[in-house]
Amino acid sequence: MTANVAGYLLQLLAGRWLGVAGYSEFASLLAVQLLCAVPALALQNVVARELVHGASPAALRGLGLRCALIVAAVAAVLIPLVTVVLDVGPAACAAALAAAPALVVLSGEQGVLQGGRRFRGLAIVLGTAGVARVAPALAVLALGGGAAPALWAAAAGIAGAALVARRVAGSSTELTSGSRGFTACIDSGAPEDAAAGAACAGEHPDIGVPSDADGPRRDDTGGESGPEMFDPSPVGGAAGLSPDPARTVTPGDPGGAGELRRTEIGAGFSGVFAVLLAAQVQAALMALSSADLIVVRIVLDEADASRYALGTIAAKIAFWLPQAVGVVLYPRMAQPASSAGAIRSALGVLSGIGVLAVAGAAVAAPLAPLFAGQDYAPVQGLLWLFALHGAVLAVLQGALLSAIAVDRTALAWLAWTGLFVEVTLMLTVARSIPSLIGTAASVAAVTTILVAAIVVRAAAVTRQKSITGLPG
Repeated sequence: MTANVAGYLLQLLAGRWLGVAGYSEFASLLAVQLLCAVPALALQNVVARELVHGASPAALRGLGLRCALIVAAVAAVLIPLVTVVLDVGPAACAAALAAAPALVVLSGEQGVLQGGRRFRGLAIVLGTAGVARVAPALAVLALGGGAAPALWAAAAGIAGAALVARRVAGSSTELTSGSRGFTACIDSGAPEDAAAGAACAGEHPDIGVPSDADGPRRDDTGGESGPEMFDPSPVGGAAGLSPDPARTVTPGDPGGAGELRRTEIGAGFSGVFAVLLAAQVQAALMALSSADLIVVRIVLDEADASRYALGTIAAKIAFWLPQAVGVVLYPRMAQPASSAGAIRSALGVLSGIGVLAVAGAAVAAPLAPLFAGQDYAPVQGLLWLFALHGAVLAVLQGALLSAIAVDRTALAWLAWTGLFVEVTLMLTVARSIPSLIGTAASVAAVTTILVAAIVVRAAAVTRQKSITGLPG
């Protein structure tokens, strides 16, 4: 919540301080930065999923560093292209893209915390990252700086937040113990140690208690202290990371699924492919949530583009407000036995929060010009529609997160199709603020309905197969 509020404050004050003449550049580059954060979001989801399935935190961190290097190289190539297409300053563009590698490292640590259900530590990192990104940028803007220095300040803050996240996440030994206990809790209903027991009871310790290097401690008879576990083959593993799905293993089996995942995920760039699969799902979602901001820079004049950009603050509030729902339920989505229920719960809660967000935007709309200035009064009556766009995308995000959790990333083709339709209509038909946001909201609604229906049905089928013992 702290991170979200900080982000909204940055955009609101930037809109007021930069005015309609300069806010469009700043907002469009924030949208580009969000698109560049797609690999970071994908990495967080893959790390959380693989940690639940027994991968080593050390190997997952190595994967994160490899992804950060790739993102840095791609960002450097994109700077001149984005500068020309959006007609923005090269320094401002470089600042927006420079944050991408730091976001990848930061998200990798967040994935480690999320996969281990260390939600208290994750909340600390999220709040710190939000403040570290926004506070320096606000300080620069308050002193009269433009978009470029503000974005550079934000990039420096994100880099600092990544260092804090690494410290909060702790050592690999601590994390391995906690995540292993959580896996045992879900798979068998019985914790392996005190930390796992606390997690099963709803308490999420930041640091798990130590366990033997190869698995849970053995009892005096030489047997395992925990019951048997099996690799959740119906959901599949990330490409290049999955053990033999036919094998049934016990905790601590050196040749078991967990050991295979720990070994294979760190081998070369095999894990990067898993991140790419998740990234194309996240990319479709982020593109749907940001494409309108980029297109309006092309089809509208500077003043109307800035007004539209301010209206999207309502969309972002509705989109990011329920972010914690997916964060908390994602580990359950990755388990066959609980996936269907977790997905239904997530979609229901997200829909309810969306209704409240739209109503809130309609009620609070008259206050918008008071905070942002009278230049933005023309979008006041459309704020509810912007909020509806964001609320629908929040539900779509929940549905697509569930697809990543069960490794069914091919579903992203629907989101990509929706993006193509949206951009085509905006470039060829829509030429005003109402028609642009109406197009965005309508396409998002149709896409969300189709994706949600498919993931709910697929989760139900997967659960039935896991119960009956049929292959997934």
